[in-house]
Amino acid sequence: MMSLPMTPITELNQLDLNGTYSYSDYLMWKIKEKIELIKGKIIAMSPAPNRLHQRISMKMSLEFAKFFDNHQCQLYADPFDVRFPHPDGTIKTVVQPDIYVICDPSKLDEKGCLGAPDLVVEILSPGNSRREMKDKYELYQEQGVSEYWVVRPEERNIHIYVLENGRYIGIAPVVEDEIITSVKFPYLSFSTKGLYDL
Repeated sequence: MMSLPMTPITELNQLDLNGTYSYSDYLMWKIKEKIELIKGKIIAMSPAPNRLHQRISMKMSLEFAKFFDNHQCQLYADPFDVRFPHPDGTIKTVVQPDIYVICDPSKLDEKGCLGAPDLVVEILSPGNSRREMKDKYELYQEQGVSEYWVVRPEERNIHIYVLENGRYIGIAPVVEDEIITSVKFPYLSFSTKGLYDL
């Protein structure tokens, strides 16, 4: 007896948002909305990032590119999947950070990154602050992301968290017009003057 072909998943409302999914499921979906999986749970991203979010991302990417051009570590930007394997080997967590840096080339493949980036930047959009500050903070800490930057456009500041003994330690926020400097990559340093201007 022939089995009927599965209906392609093209809309988020075709999925059970309380269900648990894997990376294999994620790859089958043809959903236009941006989604991520955290420990098998679907996280629907806010609608397309607003103009300010995109401008900040572009400006920061240009600053990062100055440092990471011809560097052993590589710079990537959304959309490019970061997959975190579960202890049993399955992948149930897939996120797309705004900007991230990978120093171990063995973590990179055509689909993105498998394992923890060395530095992750997330730019908050209206409505996703709780997710970035709680769910992703806990995820990145648990997975061993060495340095995590949270950019808050509305407050015009950046919080940097550095992993020490498996826990994030926050350093003083970098406010508008100050110089921001990475802890892991001390030569990655630039002024935030004009970062939040459209």
